Amino acid sequence: MNHFHHFTSENLKEIVNPRANETKLGEKIKTGFEGEKYVLLGIPESFGVKGNLGVGGTESLWPDFLKAFLNIQSTDKFRGDEISIVGHFDFKGLLEGQKLPVDNYRKAVEIIDAEVSSLIKEIVLKGKIPIVVGGGHNNCFPILKGINEGLTSTGTLSTVGINAINLDAHSDFRQMEGRHSGNGFRYAYEAGYLKKYAIVGLHENYNSQTLINELTENQNVHFSLFEDIFLREVQSYPQALEQAISFTQNEITGIELDLDCIEGVLSSAATPSGISSIQARKYLFQTAKKCKVGYVHICEGATQLENGQKKPGAAKLVSYLVSDFIKANLTV
Repeated sequence: MNHFHHFTSENLKEIVNPRANETKLGEKIKTGFEGEKYVLLGIPESFGVKGNLGVGGTESLWPDFLKAFLNIQSTDKFRGDEISIVGHFDFKGLLEGQKLPVDNYRKAVEIIDAEVSSLIKEIVLKGKIPIVVGGGHNNCFPILKGINEGLTSTGTLSTVGINAINLDAHSDFRQMEGRHSGNGFRYAYEAGYLKKYAIVGLHENYNSQTLINELTENQNVHFSLFEDIFLREVQSYPQALEQAISFTQNEITGIELDLDCIEGVLSSAATPSGISSIQARKYLFQTAKKCKVGYVHICEGATQLENGQKKPGAAKLVSYLVSDFIKANLTV
């Protein structure tokens, strides 16, 4: 892993802001693989987004998230020693230049795939559950690959293939035209790493009819439409979540959350009409409690895009989301 930076206790000291009579999460959290159950990993890159003709900037989320996350309070609900930070990738030197041909970015994603899947496999072999933050949704493919390779190596899986639930405005199941943020689940499905795929809240305006037809005909895919939930009221949001959970239940399942489905959150495909932050938090909390979780992946958000847009809120929101997930597993 030529592009990986391991997180150290000195890095913690640089980020945590201690206060008298308080204990911050960063004062309790572990580094490396020393956490009880979870390992936090950053993939700050936007090559997959650019390979999908999107606006770069998703690399900005990880460092700002880390500042917010490490400075929340350590409490009985979430002490901090349940999780460790292994580090983050730094792919900035992978490509040089502005506005490169799209194929350059797609080739770069293949390099990212190899390094990310290798580390995810290592985390699984340590008996931990990875929580991955940052970058484009292209990284679902190497995460699923690494999880499968790790679980088959330990004998937890007899054959490859786990499930995934994705809260997203887009299916990211587009054609295999070269690796990018819009087809990670397709590549994982065709490789056998993804068995059952449930999507919550697809937006009709951003999924082609051809793709909707294909998803409908695939018995291994279940999806709900944003418009069916919030406009036509064919089903409620809790019902859509329950259906997705039921579709994937009792088997190892990856929990995916694309921040571009949350109204007002900065991303390369930010939406002015989407789910609320509390609905996103409920999604993480409910799936954490009811699913046999293999990993968590929160992606596509940004605090600053390459087009100059800035909005810091995504970092603090992801801090809530990660803590919600862990608290759900600790709640009796």
